Amino acid sequence: MVEEEAKSLPMELSEKGGVENNGFVQNEAFDDKETDTSSQEEMPKTCFVDVAPAATEELVLKPYAGMPKEVLLKFSSQAQYRVTREVLFWLIIAAAVVLVCATIAIIALSPKCLHWWQAGPVYRIYPRSFKDSNMDGNGDLKGIQEKLDHITYLNIKTIWITSFYKSPLKNLGYGAEDFYDIDPMFGSMSDFENLLAAIHDRGLKVIMDLIPNHTSDKHRWFQLSRNRTGKYADYYIWQDCRQAAGSVAPPNNWVSVFGNSSWQFDDVRKQCYFHQFGKEEPDLNFRSLAVQQEIHDIIKFWLGKGIDGFSFSAVKFLLEATHLRDEPQVNKSQNPESITAYSQLYHDYTTTQVGMHDIIRSFRQTMNQFSSEPGRYRFMGSDGDEKEDIEATMMYYGTTFIQEADFPFNFNLINMKNLSGNSVFEAVNLWMKNMPAGKWPNWAVGSPNVARISSRIGKEYVNVINMLLLTLPGTPVTYYGEEIGMQNIASEDVSEERTNSDPVATFPEKSPMQWDGKVNAGFTEGNSSWLPVNSDFQSVNVETQRNWSNSTLNLYRELTLLRSDELPIHRGWMCYVWNDSNVFVYVRELDGLERVFMMVLNFGQESTIDLTAVVPSLPSEAIIRLSTNFSNAGKAVNTKLIKTEKGEGLVLEYKTAKPVHTMEAFQGNCFVAEKACYSSAFNLLYMNC
Repeated sequence: MVEEEAKSLPMELSEKGGVENNGFVQNEAFDDKETDTSSQEEMPKTCFVDVAPAATEELVLKPYAGMPKEVLLKFSSQAQYRVTREVLFWLIIAAAVVLVCATIAIIALSPKCLHWWQAGPVYRIYPRSFKDSNMDGNGDLKGIQEKLDHITYLNIKTIWITSFYKSPLKNLGYGAEDFYDIDPMFGSMSDFENLLAAIHDRGLKVIMDLIPNHTSDKHRWFQLSRNRTGKYADYYIWQDCRQAAGSVAPPNNWVSVFGNSSWQFDDVRKQCYFHQFGKEEPDLNFRSLAVQQEIHDIIKFWLGKGIDGFSFSAVKFLLEATHLRDEPQVNKSQNPESITAYSQLYHDYTTTQVGMHDIIRSFRQTMNQFSSEPGRYRFMGSDGDEKEDIEATMMYYGTTFIQEADFPFNFNLINMKNLSGNSVFEAVNLWMKNMPAGKWPNWAVGSPNVARISSRIGKEYVNVINMLLLTLPGTPVTYYGEEIGMQNIASEDVSEERTNSDPVATFPEKSPMQWDGKVNAGFTEGNSSWLPVNSDFQSVNVETQRNWSNSTLNLYRELTLLRSDELPIHRGWMCYVWNDSNVFVYVRELDGLERVFMMVLNFGQESTIDLTAVVPSLPSEAIIRLSTNFSNAGKAVNTKLIKTEKGEGLVLEYKTAKPVHTMEAFQGNCFVAEKACYSSAFNLLYMNC
């Protein structure tokens, strides 16, 4: 009975219209091994299952994981999946377009990044006086390398090393005997290469002096020129000398910078050669293209070595008038025969001649050949030094379309005849109001050629001068030792014997760097130094001041940190707020940033001022961010009654929604070099405010 029902079941399912399912058909190999013929005949070959049509439709339309390609394609064409896919596709495209546009907008709106020579202070080193490494009493290149940690401690970004070419060291080595070699006093070319590598390893840059105007009379070119050898015959400026009363008379009344005639008779050539400086430093003839090419080759040589820039000195002397007329006298009634001083003539024919700027621009073009590599821009500075003609100095910046120097070095703060709040304001304003739009300012308060700050204006003003230097817009230049307040060596420190035998002893601002309180101030381990150290070295030295919180050194370091950390001081607006005989007050601001820094600097006597009367929107209270007296830092001051002592400086910080540079009353008192605006929403800088 059961067997009969089993036999009839397939027939009944078939009659009901079942769906054929081949999912369980046995493997042929299995059939051969496991079943016999009689069994196969008895087993049904197909199985029919009764499935409702609605259930069949639902099963077909519902996707499942692991679908084969053929099944997947059936579903992908359905509207619900096609629309979703297209929406996702266009969302991705739109997001990509938005991202590209945002990137382009950020790049287009972002202000130009500051170059390395704009980003931090420049530290100027006179190598003979910085550090002696071999105990001969003279500073050298290895000595500079030994003290690089001091420079990084100061947050200095660039080192400027004054002339170290092979030289007879007349006029302190500014007349080179060989532009392609290092003077043995300072070391070897290998020492220089090691120093350069060590500087770059610390992320620092190095620039060096180049004085193209003249050479030493020991230079090979001059020796060949005086013998009229080939092209070298015209490398220098030679003229026949007039005979007068049995002696040689110069061709005209031109006077050397150091005094007396700028013409020197040469016994070999039997002519006079021209020298704007010492007689041992004959001027090159820059009207000769061969001479110009020699200087270009020198530039290429040192840039090829890897230096990051040049400071070109004495460039206003490159050309002289060819007509050789006498220069006009300052005092027309003076006897012409008595003129011996440089200041007694107007130097219309020996400085800043037509074509001089073209030569400097050609130097720039050569340097640009080495500036194409990203991050390797080569800096070019020049010393316009036109004390009486600020417009002539500004010409060294170049024009809108023709690049020249990145900046001419600014000595306005050095050249002040007296110190007061007004004189400092005038020195700063003179540069800022004459500087071409879009150019970058710079400031120096010390140099190898002028008395140190302490000796020039007084020890009590060293800290406030450094505060001024490091909070003004632009690039500050610090002469070695000014960060610890070094003074000139006193005359009693220089022996009579040394003064008579070594003329450089008359330059007391070049005394050895004072590193510690040990013998010779840590400058040398030898028995003596080329110049004596200052007698105050036991208290004024790097080691002592690093351990003294209220020292000149640590204030200098805090100021450089403030400069690098705070955008308004780094690249913001500067606006003059107030100046009188005692104080100079200015602010540093940035569009979009409510935080403002106000500098109140005292260059006179004790003073009290009400700044709310000058800036009505000024908050009633400000915080002292930095002070020349460290104990005052962090204190609050009443802006209606700000008191400063003689030589005191304050960096005040406050917040305001109405910065000074937006006020109509101060429009003529505000300057910005590289304008930038801050977005607090995106924490980035942009250009169009």
